[in-house]
Amino acid sequence: MGGVISVDSSTLTRALYTSDGSLYRVEPTGVAFPKDREELIDAVRWALEQQIPITARGAGTSCAGNAVGAGLVIDVSRHLNKIHSIDPETRTAVIDPGVIQEQLQQAARPYGLRLGPDPSTSTRCTVGGMIGNNACGPRALGYGRMADNVVELEIIDGHGNLRVLGRDDFPELRSLVASNLGTIRTEFGRFTRQVSGYSLEHLLPEKKFDVAKFFAGTEGTLGIITRATVRLVADAPHRLMVALGYPTMADAGDDIANLLQFRPTACEGLGRRIVDVVNAKKGPDSVGGLPKGDGWMFIELVGDDPAEVHERAGLLLAAANAVDGWIVEDPAAAAKLWQIRADGAGLAGVSLAKPAYPGWEDSAVPPKHLGAYLRDFEALLDQHGLEGLPYGHFGDGCVHCRIDFPLDDPDGPQRYRAFVEDAARLVASYGGSMSGEHGDGRARSALLRHMYSDEALKLFGQVKELFDPKNLLNPGILVDPVPVEADARFVAASKSPLNISDPEFVAAVHQCQGVGKCIADNTGTGGVMCPSYQATRYEKDSTRGRARVLQEMVNGSLVSKGWRSPEVHQALDLCLSCKGCARDCPTGVDMAAYKARVIHETYKGRLRPRSHYALGWLPRWGRLITKVPGLAGAVNAVGASPVLGNALKFGAGVDGRRQIPRFAKRSAKSQLAALVARHDNRPRTKGRVLLWVDSFSDCFESNTFAAMVHVMLELGYEPEVLSNNACCGLTWISTGQLDGARRQLSAAASVLAPYVADGVPIVGLEPSCTAVWRSDAPELLPDDANVAALNGTVLTLAEFLSRDADFTPPDLSGHTIVAQPHCHHTSVIGWQADRALLERTGATLVAVGGCCGLAGNFGVERGHHEVSVKVFEHDLGPAVEAHPDAIVLADGFSCQTQLRSLADRDSMSLAELLATH
Repeated sequence: MGGVISVDSSTLTRALYTSDGSLYRVEPTGVAFPKDREELIDAVRWALEQQIPITARGAGTSCAGNAVGAGLVIDVSRHLNKIHSIDPETRTAVIDPGVIQEQLQQAARPYGLRLGPDPSTSTRCTVGGMIGNNACGPRALGYGRMADNVVELEIIDGHGNLRVLGRDDFPELRSLVASNLGTIRTEFGRFTRQVSGYSLEHLLPEKKFDVAKFFAGTEGTLGIITRATVRLVADAPHRLMVALGYPTMADAGDDIANLLQFRPTACEGLGRRIVDVVNAKKGPDSVGGLPKGDGWMFIELVGDDPAEVHERAGLLLAAANAVDGWIVEDPAAAAKLWQIRADGAGLAGVSLAKPAYPGWEDSAVPPKHLGAYLRDFEALLDQHGLEGLPYGHFGDGCVHCRIDFPLDDPDGPQRYRAFVEDAARLVASYGGSMSGEHGDGRARSALLRHMYSDEALKLFGQVKELFDPKNLLNPGILVDPVPVEADARFVAASKSPLNISDPEFVAAVHQCQGVGKCIADNTGTGGVMCPSYQATRYEKDSTRGRARVLQEMVNGSLVSKGWRSPEVHQALDLCLSCKGCARDCPTGVDMAAYKARVIHETYKGRLRPRSHYALGWLPRWGRLITKVPGLAGAVNAVGASPVLGNALKFGAGVDGRRQIPRFAKRSAKSQLAALVARHDNRPRTKGRVLLWVDSFSDCFESNTFAAMVHVMLELGYEPEVLSNNACCGLTWISTGQLDGARRQLSAAASVLAPYVADGVPIVGLEPSCTAVWRSDAPELLPDDANVAALNGTVLTLAEFLSRDADFTPPDLSGHTIVAQPHCHHTSVIGWQADRALLERTGATLVAVGGCCGLAGNFGVERGHHEVSVKVFEHDLGPAVEAHPDAIVLADGFSCQTQLRSLADRDSMSLAELLATH
């Protein structure tokens, strides 16, 4: 043994690793996070000596239950993520198993190279996991499966021996293969997507006994990868998409064999139902134009000569038996169509009347049988009374489908098994494979008897014996499989008392299916999720990790103290309640809402942390301070005092390194008459507009309200403010005081709704408060008619101005604007109107992704400062540092405060930008 093995057996960590991207749940004994290759080897050898089962895990997105196990889970993604070398001459890369695929793509891009397979989880899946599952993705049609891109693997096997596959000799394995040549030649390698079972065809003499390629798809049952050498490919410089429409998706399947002659690198098929889902979830603009029909194929052609590619696209279009179609010349339009497919798995899981699950997720048949298989598969769903949303890699005959298995019904597990058994018999009748790219795992290993002979299954066991004689490497997978219905996660949850008292909450937290988009860096594409994970890189701080812990709380066997379980609060502590997941998560997880609910239930009828009273009731304190003459100045002086200020912060639960924002000496609303009087007498013919002044804008020093009044007067409106208080309750929501929030919201809605009835536009100043009326308010008061009237009618300034035909943005050509969209603005309302307005100014726009890191009360609370700073340093900090002369735009009070505190940069709201230019 090389050193001390560190295994985390805490309840929190075990809860995080009970599941992967599948429907299965297994409690591990502990989790190891080896820091380097030597620690990985030591961990495996230690577990083997202790006879503890071992499950290797990358990003945990495996959707067949490949990455959960009852013994030691080894997570290679945290530390084993080094790219050791890239050789452009041999077109190979030497990497650790925990390297993220997109990380490798970025490193290889300067050489004009890339890893060929590209699963939809490429921004977070590890290459080691891709090898384990023999991953493919849309472009495997052109670049092959992961097995086709493996050169050499260093593994540690079940004997504890280091072996180099692709270099070492394996005489016993050679002998076994030689004794079974007939079985291997007739049952294996029949078509490209035959991924199920061990891919023994790579061991045939005519395949040069390639043990490294054979190892791809063995799912950690024969050895743990410690280092890998993979093949890289050069992308052809020119590509085109052909979009084809068919009467049905099965008709598209009928046509694929006809179209493969045109050498596509990718061919994706989908039907009307999944397009309707994307339209409903993301809006019609997310889909764009589609050919006529109810089934589609998107086909990609690449080449070195643009004329040749275009000619080939034209020939394909002419040969297709489609009802409609065209060549997609615009790369942006093509990217939008590809995105429909990329969003498929997550959206398909939450778009039916009941939750849909993986399980029969990626079956494959030879492409010539695809149309017939799709028709029979749809008939099988009907026969079992199930619904699903099929789509897939039609060029390879691979079909994905999330299905609404009734796992929470008393006979749910039996009905699940009955369907997958029938589905296995169906796919086998077409000479197909149970799995076409995700591996068999717990979902399909027990079904391999429908696909392989007894001789082939016996051969699997003999191979397993050679590599892992004690059956300690991912036991229950492929060889001696566990039943397909065993350990289904939602079966356990359905028996929870909470599922009886609050099934809506249980269903909500189980929306997370482990797709793992939250552990990718989404900010580069304007996303927000998940800022705390970007700062810490710990699973517990991801949206998925928090959902897993909440699921375990529901289950009650591991996390056993309900709402007050310390593991739940540890997982939720660093959630910024940014609502980024509500938009960016493909399954629509809203962790901010779950966190508020947990805190509410935890402290119901109990004394709360002092920050809940200080920061949660901040609107009350603000109104008091601005009403009493001289009090604001006194509070500001105390806050600025080193001794008294620190005492005040301690009493409020505020981190001592934070500056207390300065209170306004007069409320903003009280200044309206003076602001109007100072303006010229320009006719105000456009009618009334209500400026809804939130507590932050009203009580703290800010120029936004004055600027907003100026903009309205300049455009000819009559700005008004409320005489009564109308607080949205945001601070009550964020501190989990939901009864108080409901009271605040109900009262505010009764004040604001009459303006909607009178046709008076309402414009909010603070994005987070404006967003409450579109998200939290309808959820907390679903039956309140006043709240319903306000949903979508409390507008941002940009939304309001987009409806005014007379408004012309100022000319800011030559300027650079670094804009920090407030995370609630981006996630709940959408920032499209602001982007369009700013682009019309002619300025160079740098829109920052991610969260500023302050996020209301989060960043000022004790214990959160370091993470708040790290979040700021991830996106916003570097953006303003890179543009020292830019105009910094931030509508959110939190964002403005964070910029002043951490970057010493003043910023302006959109209203200030317009008023001053």
